[in-house]
Amino acid sequence: METQRIRIEQHSAIGMLWFGAWLFTIGFLHLSFWKALLALVVWPFYLGGAFAAAGH
Repeated sequence: METQRIRIEQHSAIGMLWFGAWLFTIGFLHLSFWKALLALVVWPFYLGGAFAAAGH
């Protein structure tokens, strides 16, 4: 009789990192409700725009 190996993988770390970055973006840029919802998808865009404007 063969023994089966069960492999368990957890990928929650990357999701937690993404969620933390999204929350940081909302707080750092003081986004409104609708912009915060849009930032769910494009939060790096908002941060890039803010940091580029700060550099000029």
